[in-house]
Amino acid sequence: MKFVAIATMATALLAAPAFAEGDAAAGEKEFKKCKSCHMIADGDNSIVKGGKTGPNLFGLPGRTVGAEDFKYGKDLAAVGESGLAWDEAEFVAYTADPKAWLKEKLDDSGAKSKMSFKLKDADDAANIWAYLVSVSPES
Repeated sequence: MKFVAIATMATALLAAPAFAEGDAAAGEKEFKKCKSCHMIADGDNSIVKGGKTGPNLFGLPGRTVGAEDFKYGKDLAAVGESGLAWDEAEFVAYTADPKAWLKEKLDDSGAKSKMSFKLKDADDAANIWAYLVSVSPES
């Protein structure tokens, strides 16, 4: 009986929507740094009008890296081929230094990123992640 309870809890936790430790309201304000390149739109429903230089970030939490219909750089696409999905830790690490993140994930010192902007403050990145979770569909 104890095993059934543990298995049920584990299943519930794995099926839970993306969790974020940051402050979504603060993340909404911080997202202004991102909207010159990124939008958040669910079809015709534009949550944040933004640029199209970067991919649409609607539904990013839990999405496989490079899975959005967008022309990603070859190195980010290669990370996506491994099946890695975006979670808060990966998002915070990537936005802190996209090139270093790609180099580490691919074990390739020549890896390059198309994203030139860096979020140096991990709290800002966690807050943006919380905002993205708050406007994304539950998984």
